[in-house]
Amino acid sequence: MNRPLLARHLDGLGTTIFAEMSALARTTGAINLGQGFPDTDGPTEVIEAAVAAMRDGANQYPPGDGIPDLRLAVAEHRQRFYDQTFDPDGEVLITTGATEAIAAALLALLEPGDEVIALEPFYDSYAACIAMAGARRVGVTLRPPHFRPDLDELRAAVTERTRVIMLNTPHNPTGTVLTRAELEAIAAVAIEHDLIVVTDEVYEHLVYTGEHIPISTLPGMRERTVTISSAGKTFSFTGWKIGWVCAPRELIAAVRTTKQFLTYTSGAPFQPAIAHALRLPDTYFDGLREDLRHKRDLLGGGLRAAGLTVYEPQGTYFTTTDITPLGYADGLDFCRRLPELRGVVAIPEVVFFDNEEVGRPLVRFAFCKRVEVLEEAVSRLKRLEP
Repeated sequence: MNRPLLARHLDGLGTTIFAEMSALARTTGAINLGQGFPDTDGPTEVIEAAVAAMRDGANQYPPGDGIPDLRLAVAEHRQRFYDQTFDPDGEVLITTGATEAIAAALLALLEPGDEVIALEPFYDSYAACIAMAGARRVGVTLRPPHFRPDLDELRAAVTERTRVIMLNTPHNPTGTVLTRAELEAIAAVAIEHDLIVVTDEVYEHLVYTGEHIPISTLPGMRERTVTISSAGKTFSFTGWKIGWVCAPRELIAAVRTTKQFLTYTSGAPFQPAIAHALRLPDTYFDGLREDLRHKRDLLGGGLRAAGLTVYEPQGTYFTTTDITPLGYADGLDFCRRLPELRGVVAIPEVVFFDNEEVGRPLVRFAFCKRVEVLEEAVSRLKRLEP
């Protein structure tokens, strides 16, 4: 065929950086500190709950909105941790992970030509979903060393075409946790310009400095916020792909309209297991956070010893570094060479930036691995040199 096969608005998406770097890890035998998944499973009792659900016959299509008990557990979780009430029958929607929730929300809410303001660097699915909707992303750049949003830049980014502000806090890949003052300023912009906020909160329980504050809890924001989260990062079951959306009925109805034509539904035996997981005691959530804090500090110390500039994350699974002290300038080239050079895989952050000049020297390492794996990675990285 002479005509292009890929629609023009999807130009540049291609294969994700995660697929490329994970393939490098497999072919070289390198330690994969690139893609953000744990190398241990979550709580045994949650696995056993999934096994019991399979044996009890939960192996066919669950309801399109998700099973009632999981929707109730999500609503209970919002009440328990954020004192926020959602009706499980109409204000909670279960999705195939947060990625589907993001896609369904953006495809449902955007018209071709609309604009979406997003904090960059941004998770690559944001760019893809905005493109698939025929909309345009407008980045507000988080810059080192502190990676705080420039609120004046955000206000100036709003135009008559702006429809959505896309937030991610705790923020992947920088680890920034937005403060109450920052969220209040963003909320004021959303209210003034009648914008919808779509917020990705999958790292809500992985905060080491500061506090996770859902923007939907601020005055005037519940009615205009689509809150997205998932079980993968909180319970170390990333492969189960159980996510959810909490929003007012009219916004849930809009997201459901799109979601039903994506997967429709999934994860039948995993849904009751995650309902069980969401009801685990506070000691579980506290223990997870402290375990990851220790791993963050272990990896961060090793990266500093290797000569990298380390920007300590306030939350998430990831540590951002600057490679220029080692004499390198291009993070993509560095990450492609690192598996052979030192047997470690990382992710170049430039792929998450529209502002490539800022992102070019930044490299992300994941610390959601076993301690002995992190110690081996640190040992390998000690001898980094240009």
